[in-house]
Amino acid sequence: MKKVSSTFKITASAMVLALLVVGGWPLYRHRASSMEVVCGPGVTEILMLSDFLPDLRNTAADTPVFVLSGTEPGGSALIIGNTHANEPEGLLAAALIVENAVVKKGTLYVIPCFNRSASLNTRPGEGYPVYFSVETPWGKKKFRMGNRDASPLDQWPDPDVYIHFPEKQMLSYLDIRNTNRTWPGRHNGMPMEQVTFAAMELLRNHKVDLAIDLHGAETMFPVTNCIVAPEKSMRIATLAALTVKAVEGFESHVESSPEKFRGLSHREIGDYSDTLPFLLEAPIPFLDQPTGPKSEQLFLDGRDEFLLSLSRRKKLFVSYDESGWPLERRVGQHLSVSLEIIKQYSRRHPGRAIIVENVPRYSEVVEKGIGYYFQNPATAKKEKVITF
Repeated sequence: MKKVSSTFKITASAMVLALLVVGGWPLYRHRASSMEVVCGPGVTEILMLSDFLPDLRNTAADTPVFVLSGTEPGGSALIIGNTHANEPEGLLAAALIVENAVVKKGTLYVIPCFNRSASLNTRPGEGYPVYFSVETPWGKKKFRMGNRDASPLDQWPDPDVYIHFPEKQMLSYLDIRNTNRTWPGRHNGMPMEQVTFAAMELLRNHKVDLAIDLHGAETMFPVTNCIVAPEKSMRIATLAALTVKAVEGFESHVESSPEKFRGLSHREIGDYSDTLPFLLEAPIPFLDQPTGPKSEQLFLDGRDEFLLSLSRRKKLFVSYDESGWPLERRVGQHLSVSLEIIKQYSRRHPGRAIIVENVPRYSEVVEKGIGYYFQNPATAKKEKVITF
């Protein structure tokens, strides 16, 4: 047999190394990049999730918790974005609240990037863009496009079967890295179980009244464009859905939280605390399988010829036409529905009312764009700019 020359081995090794560097460099830069939020006039305190579970400190799972306290006592609400980091509508809506909201009564807790590890992860095998940007009056504001699950660099190995704690239900092994499958969490569990446990500690220790988890789902998935709520939250969810349809003109129907499917925020938060949980789903055409390339443009405007064809055949679960489902509509829905849930709760519990002002609603976001409401980090005071 002919021996392979040393020159060939060195050349082949150099080529493999070059391919690894070329392919890995963008992923390294993505993980090392940061996103910025400018604290608005309503931010009174900045905590970290690790304040509720110290084991998270100095890990990629730790994330900022923005506190907006009013001048009058009242109730409190937690708003969670980026549970799934490939659904950044929640991140944007939460960031807009941090940068604009003023709380007159009660307290808002806002976590824009709940699964921070997932935001450092990517989906290159499916051709996802690594970043996306929104236009603002002062230029483009850049965000990371993440993954549904936490990065294996931060949590490994996955079990063969994930056994949910404490209900013992067997779930997919990947769900151990999905922070909408690990509620209510456990203090000595895997990192994503610790993330949800820390959030539960926030809810329990601060006696938070409402928890609103912001998500997005495919147009071909039946549980989309909706509010998901358990029995204890159903009345407020229904009133909020009816009000936004009547007053603001968009649909957001109500879905019941399944009793037998464990690990979900809209199930476990309500079962393991006194908090009323809600999960909001906005339609994201980008997530559908039968689309064109997974480009940044598809994410931003939600326009796709294949989905349009399916819509004409009545195969989608939302209305869909040539205008698509642009990002402004999706973020605007999250803001309006969240504000309406808070308003409906406050009407029925005046002693625990939460009054929030200066947050744009659906029509304003659609008209002016998301970027109109973001502050310029370059001109803001340094102590006001928080990176994560």
